[in-house]
Amino acid sequence: MRYVSTRGDDTPRRFCEILLEGLAPDGGLYLPERYPRIDAATLGRWRVLPYADLAFEILSLYIDDIPADDLRALCRRTYTRSTFGSDAIVPLRMLEPGLFVEALSNGPTLAFKDMAMQLLGALFEYELARRGERLNILGATSGDTGGAAEYAMRGKQGVQVFMLSPHGRMSPFQQAQMFSLQDANIHNIAIEGVFDDCQDIVKAVAADLDFKRRHRIGSVNSINWARLVAQVVYYFAGYFQATRSNDELVSFAVPSGNFGNVCAGHVARMMGLPIQRLIVATNENDVLDEFFKSGRYRVRAAAETRETSSPSMDISKASNFERFVCDLLQRDTVATRQLFGERVVRDGGFALDAATHARCASYGFVSGRSGHADRLATIRQVWEQQHDLIDPHTADGLKVACDLRQPGETIVVLETALPVKFSETIVEAIGQQPERPAALAGLESLPRRVEVMPADVARVKALIALHDRHA
Repeated sequence: MRYVSTRGDDTPRRFCEILLEGLAPDGGLYLPERYPRIDAATLGRWRVLPYADLAFEILSLYIDDIPADDLRALCRRTYTRSTFGSDAIVPLRMLEPGLFVEALSNGPTLAFKDMAMQLLGALFEYELARRGERLNILGATSGDTGGAAEYAMRGKQGVQVFMLSPHGRMSPFQQAQMFSLQDANIHNIAIEGVFDDCQDIVKAVAADLDFKRRHRIGSVNSINWARLVAQVVYYFAGYFQATRSNDELVSFAVPSGNFGNVCAGHVARMMGLPIQRLIVATNENDVLDEFFKSGRYRVRAAAETRETSSPSMDISKASNFERFVCDLLQRDTVATRQLFGERVVRDGGFALDAATHARCASYGFVSGRSGHADRLATIRQVWEQQHDLIDPHTADGLKVACDLRQPGETIVVLETALPVKFSETIVEAIGQQPERPAALAGLESLPRRVEVMPADVARVKALIALHDRHA
């Protein structure tokens, strides 16, 4: 398996090269030259596998430069009951016949990002040790990626993490979870701006190829293909739990801001998983919903990016969207570069012609939007009727799933996080505090390590260089 850029750099690269690199040299995102297709016999064999072995089977189709025994061992060390709380790893729970929530948030930071990030930490440590190299990870987070990355990388040999987050815009729990870490290899940077400012800095640093290579800059955001492909696994696991045979169709409803989570569903569908529809759920920052309804992709300015009660989706520039559009354009990388490398920068977005936009339906995509009142009502309704407590992002996914559900359609809603991470909204919805794991008692009162700085690429570079010299 070889990987190429969405923007035309067709130098074939192997998995471990792009694992440590993140963005392609031309600013594009890596995609496999082709998606492996799964036949019925393979799907049948995979149905009975434990999660760790299912992960190995799927990942081994994309990773051929790590020995199979080593990759299998990495998967089995990552996906354990002790880390994720159950043998199923991602158990399904039924809200009503044909409507499920897939529990993705039982890892160390109580968010779905742990599902891929725990494996990514193990892969980084493995490959860096094999090469005798170090890596400075630069990431941006709107809430959950940062915590998941830091908990996965803390104490890892040869790795430093520099995580950018929008100052004051994450929930108090999310801030405390990240900023309370005292590990010497973890560096929190609160940027005075919104998530898109953080993401722009990450991309600007990656675009400076000399700096990137001199300081060995890597990425843990979902622009890193390794993270995205690890997320493909739980689509297969969810499908197997929701069905009895492999001739059934299942739809997935996915709360989405940066398009990484639902892009993994797109990859699973391209591989042959019987997915009927991929239902994209946005909050008030509805750039993706606008696109799927109109064909227009319009990036919002920072002043237009609304601060909402589902803050991890307060994003108006969906990085992973470029991967899907490249497939939508039938891998026309020249056109993809023109759209994302030129039109988005110059015009703030683009509009597809009607025929191209119509092809979205052939990939199974539909979309909807949820607002603050919607998520409060959904949280309250699920609590009162099923005594099941969901977080605000999952509520967005469930609300849109119910709005768009067709007769007889089976839908799996992907859980985003545990409710305790968003206590203020939960109290507003049901009038009581969500349950907090005992190990996290008093989290917000712990000492913090964080540096606040303006949205300045040069300042971030200087901080990385300073710590890199002293590593």
